[in-house]
Amino acid sequence: MAVGTVTAATSIERISVLTCPACRHRSREEMPDDMCLFFHECAGCGARLRPLPGDCCVFCSYGTVPCPPKQAGRCSA
Repeated sequence: MAVGTVTAATSIERISVLTCPACRHRSREEMPDDMCLFFHECAGCGARLRPLPGDCCVFCSYGTVPCPPKQAGRCSA
């Protein structure tokens, strides 16, 4: 099986914990199924998180779980 391929036995995780790189505040967030989230405002310090170079979204950069499109192999980043 190729990396990033989802099978019937594999489920997409929709919850990720984002950690702010500025203040280390952690927040449990539900990810959208069909798109990447490019911005997120930290509830701890107000920093506007953006993806790191090479990542498609803030969940792939700062989350405990990559975004659903990445998990499903539908993300090109």
